[in-house]
Amino acid sequence: MTSPDYKAFFARFRSLLALGLMVLALSLLSDRFLTPDNGWNILRQISVNLCLSIGMTLVILGGGIDLSVGAILGLAGAVAAGLLKHGLGIPGTTLWIEFTVFGAILAAVFVGGAAGWCNGFAVTRFKLPPFVATLGMLSIARGLTMLWTGGFPITGLGDDFGHIGTGAFLGMPLPVWIMLALTAVFVVVTKRTRFGRHLYAVGGNERAARLTGLNVGRIKLAIYTLAGALAGVAGLIVTARLDSAQPNAGLGYELDSIAAVVIGGTSLSGGRGSVAGTVLGCLIIGVLNNGLFLLNVSPFWQQVIKGGVILLAVALDKMNSKGRET
Repeated sequence: MTSPDYKAFFARFRSLLALGLMVLALSLLSDRFLTPDNGWNILRQISVNLCLSIGMTLVILGGGIDLSVGAILGLAGAVAAGLLKHGLGIPGTTLWIEFTVFGAILAAVFVGGAAGWCNGFAVTRFKLPPFVATLGMLSIARGLTMLWTGGFPITGLGDDFGHIGTGAFLGMPLPVWIMLALTAVFVVVTKRTRFGRHLYAVGGNERAARLTGLNVGRIKLAIYTLAGALAGVAGLIVTARLDSAQPNAGLGYELDSIAAVVIGGTSLSGGRGSVAGTVLGCLIIGVLNNGLFLLNVSPFWQQVIKGGVILLAVALDKMNSKGRET
């Protein structure tokens, strides 16, 4: 194998190689790492991040960024919990609507999708940079969550709702089933549908995509809406697992989401990457977090190490990009 072949092999499988080396090292350093219970624990932990990261992958593939997914997660979870616990009164009438678990689930996904649609509308209609538009939504969603909850947790949501976050089906935790289903759907969407091909085209060269007749605005609106809806699903899992909607839920989750996408090989410049790579990125982040916890590493050092991993992943992506251009 020649030197260019080695470089191509490393570029293609670096995430998988990194995950394998981490698993090997942690299994040697901790006898608690390679256990079935810890394996399920890692998968439960990454289920939320993967929901967010799939949406983030769509946005970044399309040449954008979304800093609001953590805040949308918190808002969607709070709305679902509030509607399930207290229902909804119609202003100006005596009518009061009670919500079932299914109704609360639909409400969370709708709220997430609506917030994502607002992001897409700001980016496409008002031509705002995605960084600015989604940063504004981050603040709006946090404020709305505080207004909805009054700054206090909403608790006591019932066993049926809690089953979403803590239940199991055929021996596998329900959040893992949700994670696998969403992964399968969006692998097919990005790789086997016209929408997926158009998404890569827009992210690769927006001007060329526009000249070929693609409705770039509609595609961008769709990906931001999907990212918001997936954040709503993540909010349901978090809220159900805790049996509580916390006003500050999802704080900082957008950073883990972006990290997983970049580590998984998706280029921040858009047009290159995959959902499968993002799954590997989420596994790397999850294994890293779990391993550092098992080794009793200080949470402050955990942040330092995670930041270093993100910088390394971006640096490798830039080096690979330069290699393709030469």
